[in-house]
Amino acid sequence: MARLLLIEDDSDTAADVLADLRGRGHEVAWAETGPAGARAAGEGGWGAIILDRMLPGLEGLRLLQDLRQSGDRTPALVLSALGDVDERIRGLRAGGDDYLTKPFALGELAARIEALLRRPVETPETVLRVGSLELDLMAGQGRRGGRDLDLLPREHKLLAYLMRRPGQVVTRAMLFEEVWSYRFTPKSNLIDVHVGRLRRKLEAGGEAPMIASVRGIGFTLQADD
Repeated sequence: MARLLLIEDDSDTAADVLADLRGRGHEVAWAETGPAGARAAGEGGWGAIILDRMLPGLEGLRLLQDLRQSGDRTPALVLSALGDVDERIRGLRAGGDDYLTKPFALGELAARIEALLRRPVETPETVLRVGSLELDLMAGQGRRGGRDLDLLPREHKLLAYLMRRPGQVVTRAMLFEEVWSYRFTPKSNLIDVHVGRLRRKLEAGGEAPMIASVRGIGFTLQADD
């Protein structure tokens, strides 16, 4: 049986889930807030994580995004009372492997967890490479060729997002939501300013441009070799 982490602020729901999963032979730990869940998840060693969407102190999808940014690929099931298609898509794009709408049957929850546990375990991705560009996600260090890149935290996150999608057009709306965690698109040149700074750092050694603008849409990162 598996070692599971439940992050859920509703004590009645948590009690039911804990009793059911433990009755099926699983070892289950419970965290009642977002920050407590983040600390527990960071310890690692979990077969799967079950987390509520709305958590006190740290929203569930933000917690999940932080885990994925750190390279944690533990299977995660998102629980939420928000069940429309757009919300389910948002939960999956944030890094969820499955999404279950409240109220739910305990038997279905258990079956979904068992399905996640049967999936092959992924090797955590810790270094991204596109052409001569390399980004170490754990060390927070970027390099282009033999030259170190002095990246600020937001630039590191922005570059990681682009490097995971080489050759794809990334819209400003996608960047606002995934890199800045905005749920709306503000009328601001914030992204263009950050992309401009990142471009200058990538090309500071006289290298060819890698980030291209797609007029009226967003940006794309292209390999340089």
